[in-house]
Amino acid sequence: MRLSISHETTYHYDDQVRASIQYLRLTPHDSERQQVLSWQLALPRPVRAQIDPFGNILHVLTLDEPHEAIVIGARGQVEIDEKRESEHESQSSLPFLRFTRLTEADEAIRAFAVAQTQKRTDRTALIDMMHALNEHITYTPGATAVDTSAAQAFANRAGVCQDHTHAFLACARSLGVPARYVSGYLYSDSSEHLSSHAWAEAWIDDAWYSFDVTNQLAIPERHLKLAVGLDYLDACPVRGMRRGGGCEQMHAKVVVSPAAPIAVPTAAKKPVPAPMIQVQRQG
Repeated sequence: MRLSISHETTYHYDDQVRASIQYLRLTPHDSERQQVLSWQLALPRPVRAQIDPFGNILHVLTLDEPHEAIVIGARGQVEIDEKRESEHESQSSLPFLRFTRLTEADEAIRAFAVAQTQKRTDRTALIDMMHALNEHITYTPGATAVDTSAAQAFANRAGVCQDHTHAFLACARSLGVPARYVSGYLYSDSSEHLSSHAWAEAWIDDAWYSFDVTNQLAIPERHLKLAVGLDYLDACPVRGMRRGGGCEQMHAKVVVSPAAPIAVPTAAKKPVPAPMIQVQRQG
């Protein structure tokens, strides 16, 4: 499947920002499962790409002059291998055994992981745990914030894709399974989950396998990966800091659509526009 992405994030501030810095993980890279056909960023000024410790493509946008708004855009097309269920990497998976503040497994999470898997760490057991987490944490937009931990969302039994992913990471790592946070996009014909997306990957049988708790998917057929990390803070598309500005308003618009494969046009057939899904907030 070929996916076309258009992503624009706008920040407005009540007062002038004296200076700001934005860390952008908005550029996908080629892998066994996805091939980037075209991609470009639209930024207030040119920036250079670099590779962060997790292998993500990172751009650092620094604005030293006063400003009252920032517009960050990304668009492109990526070919997804719908049949590939796992990906191999040469980098060690061991760093992804480490807990963070957002993914710390408390006693309740540890007990839940053991009960759902019977201490098994095969793919089938983790899929069962994925389904159980979906039932335990009800998808509830607005129930949590970006700094809500896995333990808090698990105890409150409500959250969004970020919380589902953090809870899965906490469970998997408590079982001794390396697991990482993935940010990206999901094409869906449903408008229920209005968000750019997050899911988990776990290291099983020397490969990374996907676990999308929110949608109960273990095969990433329509998932486009942007970045990975220990938690949301490592992999989120846009993360920054600023001096001044007062209150901030953020609006994100993401359009994900299946792009028609390149073909030689004929007089007999005309291309039919593909349906589009508009996504407006993360979760």
